[in-house]
Amino acid sequence: MPHHPKLSSRINLRRLILLVAFASAILALANTFYASYRVQRQLLIDSTLEANQAYAHKLAGSTEDFLQSTRQQLAYSAGLLARRFGDVAGLKAEAGRLRAQTNSFNSVLVVNARGVVLAVSPETLAVQNAQLASSGALQALRERRPLISQPYLSSAGNLVIFISHPIVDARGRYLGYVGGSIYLKQQNILSSLLGQHYYRDGSYLYVVDQRRRLLYHPDPGRLGATAGANAVIDAIVRGESGAGPTVNTLGVGMLAGYAVLPSTGWGIVAQRPILATLAPLNQLLRDTLWHSLPIALLSLPLIWWLARLISRPLVQLAEGASRMDTPGMAERIGSIGVWYLEAAQIKRALLLGMSLLQKKIGKLNSDVQTDPLTGLANRRGLSAALEAWQAQARPFSVIAIDIDHFKQVNDRHGHAVGDAVILRLAQLMRAGSRDADVLCRNGGDEFIMLLPDASLDVALQVAERLRDRVFETRIPGAGTVTVSLGVVSSSEQDGDSASILLGADAALYIAKERGRNCVGVKEQLAHH
Repeated sequence: MPHHPKLSSRINLRRLILLVAFASAILALANTFYASYRVQRQLLIDSTLEANQAYAHKLAGSTEDFLQSTRQQLAYSAGLLARRFGDVAGLKAEAGRLRAQTNSFNSVLVVNARGVVLAVSPETLAVQNAQLASSGALQALRERRPLISQPYLSSAGNLVIFISHPIVDARGRYLGYVGGSIYLKQQNILSSLLGQHYYRDGSYLYVVDQRRRLLYHPDPGRLGATAGANAVIDAIVRGESGAGPTVNTLGVGMLAGYAVLPSTGWGIVAQRPILATLAPLNQLLRDTLWHSLPIALLSLPLIWWLARLISRPLVQLAEGASRMDTPGMAERIGSIGVWYLEAAQIKRALLLGMSLLQKKIGKLNSDVQTDPLTGLANRRGLSAALEAWQAQARPFSVIAIDIDHFKQVNDRHGHAVGDAVILRLAQLMRAGSRDADVLCRNGGDEFIMLLPDASLDVALQVAERLRDRVFETRIPGAGTVTVSLGVVSSSEQDGDSASILLGADAALYIAKERGRNCVGVKEQLAHH
């Protein structure tokens, strides 16, 4: 049979059309997946950096409060000791009381103006009547003011931080000092305060001083070591707080948030591995691709079969498929005129694939704005709602919520019970809210309720009702917990949404100052 050039040309053209159609669809899908992945990846990284920075600031505040508390304890003891400085038995009793009452120090010393130890607790240290020559002791004698020393090796070979306060009699004469030691390589109050914040996904905390020495680290063997080159520690040495990516000593990429303690210059760093942060996004994209493949595979035979009849409509559809990620492309594909059933089926298949992709992308956006534990909105969901309402000039009220003494729940009962408390509070918030309300977990044990079109009085009623329900609810393993709430209304609070949130925090602070388990507003307090 003779070779027919026109027939050969038609066959080659049909294959070329199929190749262009397949390649365009695949490239468009790949481009859409890649663009979506890059956007969602950056959103997750930014959200994790913000959360770690907020967490580091919160722990820095707790640590700063602890240090101030120890200074107050020492100042009070210094006043007592000044009145009975010649009574050795009294000095020993006060040293024992100071160490045992709060468990803030591993050891307590009372030292006279010549550096001789007059009293020590515990007495097993065997330094009674000894002349101290450690750097912390000499610094306290030399400067004669309240001090928190740099880490140093004590005479007993312990790596310690020494907190001291001068003892002055009624005539202003310097008698000596009283001081407490925190042993960094033993169980101490600092490790108790920070040591429980270690997670299985590789997240952890550490504390570093201005000389780059590690004061706390999950690996006890690194305590007292000097940290090497690290952008986060460099920023802490400069007195800066913030967040950013870094690489730890094991070469693992981390997302770190850090905060500096004002009184000591120590830096608290909370960091999470980048891979752990991105793992949920990677899994979701794999699932999206897996669910998209059947439709793509089913479309191929249909396209091959219809290629013999396709001319102009196919060109238009292929052009649309090659630019599937262009805004408005779904509408443009829908407007393509087709005069036969097969072309219409291809058009429907493309539209179905785009719809499925948009749904999956929408789910990615929803997950980025949702707290994984409670299902409530996270900081990004909160910001999105506030931006929308502000653009609409829509009035709203804010309820800031904080679980009272939540750290004690975790300390006594463990993080599983703490998670149960957080989940139960989220359920009670949902039960007491409207469909239009936006419920958010702001991080840790902090929550926010956004009530659109609600006056301050209505928001106060909602807050009181939630407080009552929480107080009346018994949670397995934790018993009864309470919450403190702060309420503010946009109509009674000047400024943008950030100022309104700060107003809610100020109202929450009022509630805490008044003893917790109550609702606070900026100018007054609603009693329960």
